[in-house]
Amino acid sequence: MNVRPHRIINRKKTREIKVGKISVGGNSQISVQSMTNTLTTDVKATVDQIHLLEEAGADIVRVSCPDEESTKALKSIIKNVNVPIVADIHFHYKRAIEAAEMGASCLRINPGNIGSNKRILEVVKSAKDNNCSIRIGVNAGSLEKNLLEKYKEPCPEALVESAKYNIKLLEDNDFFNFKISVKSSDIFLTVKAYKKLSKFCDYPLHLGVTEAGGLLTGSIKSSIGIGQLLMDGIGDTIRVSLSSDPVDEVKAGFEILKSLGIRSRGVNIISCPSCARQAFPVIETVKKLEKKLAHIKTPINLSIIGCVVNGPGEAALTDIGLTGGGQDSNLLYLSGIPHSKVPSSKIIERVVELVEERVKQKDQN
Repeated sequence: MNVRPHRIINRKKTREIKVGKISVGGNSQISVQSMTNTLTTDVKATVDQIHLLEEAGADIVRVSCPDEESTKALKSIIKNVNVPIVADIHFHYKRAIEAAEMGASCLRINPGNIGSNKRILEVVKSAKDNNCSIRIGVNAGSLEKNLLEKYKEPCPEALVESAKYNIKLLEDNDFFNFKISVKSSDIFLTVKAYKKLSKFCDYPLHLGVTEAGGLLTGSIKSSIGIGQLLMDGIGDTIRVSLSSDPVDEVKAGFEILKSLGIRSRGVNIISCPSCARQAFPVIETVKKLEKKLAHIKTPINLSIIGCVVNGPGEAALTDIGLTGGGQDSNLLYLSGIPHSKVPSSKIIERVVELVEERVKQKDQN
């Protein structure tokens, strides 16, 4: 029996496809993606950035392929990284064929944008021959002209109609190894489009709010949009699109999944906003701990609460808890049980020690 039934998410069962070694859909875990912003032709810079994304936990990384030089560079890039690479292709069907031949694990295309059925068939053949999946990437900013004329502006119905059209193009060419996205920078449009699409098909869905903005604004918009879809059981892989370091996208993606209890990585800090009751400087303490514990990958729940109002209650639900106490006597908890007292000057040192000890215990088990 689940201890907290209110936290159960009934995820929709979709088809399972492969993006390289990563399973997407079916019973597989929800994967986190990002995209490089280096020149793809600069192989070293691109590989270095992908390594940083791997270290942050990215499961899949997308690389833009606007020209032949970029698709040629893919071979060297793929050879030197560990995550599956998605080639981002727009309009030119030959780039898609080249990317598949160079070893891309997935092609991000809109079949309807790459020309005649003959060209689509060539792309599909190349994808099949090279064990390459496809993502149909519908975007409100690049909808087909006929749909804009029909609906006057981007709307959920237009995005879903575009997706259905592109789905049929692939199915008619006997290709089913694909996932779909229907993104917009508008949260309402994005959420409604994904909900409509989820009712229509059982292909895996790639979630995201496109062009969400800078680190703060974009993370909030993405959390609202992606979060409510995930809570409704919709979605198989996510990308948080930020005008920021791509590593921030991966961190934000994992924070969304952590917040929903879907997937955990690293230390999840539960902390109060602080007030006049705080027995130690909560904000400064949390900032220092975030930096000191950034290297931890094992899931750990840590509560940092400045006073006894909510401190013991939060500590009861975390691996390690700290509650502020009077006379410079703060109380540390392990698995909800009082463990030891610590002066404010030693909080950082002691909490880091306890977290690292708990990580060792969990890793050994």
